[in-house]
Amino acid sequence: MGTAMKRYDIEGTFLEACSCAGPCPCWVGDDPDGGSCDAVNAYHVDRGQINGVDVSGLSLIKVVQIPGNVLDGNWREVLYVDDKATPKQREALLTAFSGRLGGPLADLAALIGDQVAVYDAPIEHKIEGGSGTLYVGEGIMAGSEPYPEREAPEAAAGADPPAIIARIEPYRDREGRPTTLQNSLFSSIPGSAAVVGKAPVHKVNVPEHQMVWEFSDRNAIQGPFHFEA
Repeated sequence: MGTAMKRYDIEGTFLEACSCAGPCPCWVGDDPDGGSCDAVNAYHVDRGQINGVDVSGLSLIKVVQIPGNVLDGNWREVLYVDDKATPKQREALLTAFSGRLGGPLADLAALIGDQVAVYDAPIEHKIEGGSGTLYVGEGIMAGSEPYPEREAPEAAAGADPPAIIARIEPYRDREGRPTTLQNSLFSSIPGSAAVVGKAPVHKVNVPEHQMVWEFSDRNAIQGPFHFEA
């Protein structure tokens, strides 16, 4: 007998910028700085499938407001789905990340109390070691040194300005190696290291969903993920 196909099996890289001082206490289950946490969480699937649908090369972005301890849930969330996704790929991504297929993504989805909107957007997501960049249409930008810094792309005439901007730099040891965090509450690969750093620039301006904030030199984390069920 053949082995049954998993409902989903995806791996790739994630990037986070949030309002907490670095490193973010939420990652070890402590209360966020100031009692709440505003964050951008980006997932890029390097390879994988959901319900037999290949979703390799696609990205999904979560903009979240966490009102208290991360484990207490009741997060508010706006989702951005890669506009390169076909209708089947889009449905697969939303089905998995909404928790309807069980497994670790269901555990994450259970923390959401209010999913207020879902948008399609062009997404550019690149991460390597302690370095990376993230662009989501006119709305989201994040970057990590030592890639050359880039300014947010200018909006086309008549278009809205960027809604979300973040630039990320890793902490480093004396040898210049990125500082890492292992075996934390939110590690998706046991023993896998997440790179911790800070975002000199982190701006969100989504007033239609009461998501407007601006921070400097706050928490940033990035690294690999592997979700399966």
